[in-house]
Amino acid sequence: MTPINHTGVHQFILLGLTTRPDLRVLLFWAFLATYVVTLLGNFGIMILIRTDLHLHTPMYYFLGHLAFVDVCYSSVILPKMLVQILTEEKTIGFLECAAQLCCFVIFGVTECLLLAVMAYDRYVAICKPLLYPTIMSGWMCRWLVTGSYAIGVLHAATHTTFIFTFSFCRSNVINHYFCDIAPLLALSCSDTHTYEVVVLALVSINCLSTMTIIFVSYSYILPAVLRIRSPEGRRKAFSTCASHLTVVTMFFGAILFMYLRPSSTYALDENKRATLFYTIMTPTLNPLVYSLRNREVKAALRRAVGRRQ
Repeated sequence: MTPINHTGVHQFILLGLTTRPDLRVLLFWAFLATYVVTLLGNFGIMILIRTDLHLHTPMYYFLGHLAFVDVCYSSVILPKMLVQILTEEKTIGFLECAAQLCCFVIFGVTECLLLAVMAYDRYVAICKPLLYPTIMSGWMCRWLVTGSYAIGVLHAATHTTFIFTFSFCRSNVINHYFCDIAPLLALSCSDTHTYEVVVLALVSINCLSTMTIIFVSYSYILPAVLRIRSPEGRRKAFSTCASHLTVVTMFFGAILFMYLRPSSTYALDENKRATLFYTIMTPTLNPLVYSLRNREVKAALRRAVGRRQ
């Protein structure tokens, strides 16, 4: 591990998930399969929403963007990770590392916001059905999605600007499989206390505000669903809500574990395993959850298969 200063940094070394060479082949094929499933599942959701007129509704408009974000989210990390595992080339350039962190934050924050938007959409659809076409108009849907991406970009610009103006004089070895906030801070010899407060504030505002929107929305949704007299209507409402809540639980659970802890409790090896869940597994599982638990998506799949036969 070579001590360096900020002006001399041209590249970092990523340790990856494990230093055991006997696991290299197994990890490569496991993550390659995961990435292929992620691409096929999320692109499949996007194509299905695009081609099936029954899914041309605000809810599936948001779901299509969630699938797009998941593709981008995993593509920021997995291709580089696969190359590193296969070739044992563990270096990443300074600017490439900054770009990776920036894109990771953009799509991570955007996913949080889209999940909150989808909860609000379900609230309006179930609790205010007569006003639904007016409230969730095409203009409003585009505004909510654009705002989600814009806030993601703002967060990313803040984090990237802060981190890559610090001095790195301890080592250029990142104990992670991609350029994330915590392992980069561990390398800095600058005073990072102010930035750590900024991280806590931004993550708290983003996660807690979106989780509050989701919680409040479902506090109105669940009693409304239970009051639906039609068994078919009740099943349909529970179907869309259950798939959304499953995705929310998986995504936010890992993020809260990662970032809303005191820095003194950070264990980078433990963080790598937690990050693995929401950066790689969640984008893979999301299309499966929506395909298996959502009646409308399953019906659209059957129609698509029927057209091909």
